[in-house]
Amino acid sequence: MRDSTAATREGTSVMSNTAASALASDQVIDITTTGRQTGQPRRIEIWYHRVAGKYYITGTPGRRSWYANLVAHPEFVFHLKQSATADLAATARPVTDPAEREKVLGAILESLSGLTDAPGRDPAAWVASSPLVEVTFES
Repeated sequence: MRDSTAATREGTSVMSNTAASALASDQVIDITTTGRQTGQPRRIEIWYHRVAGKYYITGTPGRRSWYANLVAHPEFVFHLKQSATADLAATARPVTDPAEREKVLGAILESLSGLTDAPGRDPAAWVASSPLVEVTFES
């Protein structure tokens, strides 16, 4: 049985304890975005990260269609699929401020040892050209 965020009480969505627990421990999710050109739903698997009590999605340096979709249509579905199964309504905020990007990506890269060893993937490259969005869950 799917545990959807849509545990609704008097018109207000409340996140279940199971979903909140999964957000604190899981890493791999799917997201469904709206195609920026087609308007069609697009679902992909991706990792999310927790930094200072906030949730972020990023990727390796370079252009990413999921990011372009979220810039064009910030509302999306955050699908938990590891320790719990839930579809969470969310909104993406592109992180563009260089100081904020450096702080958030620095924390993420610390937890992903070895990821910055490849050419063109040093921390400065991540800060300069990785897609990065902060995720806010609908309440």
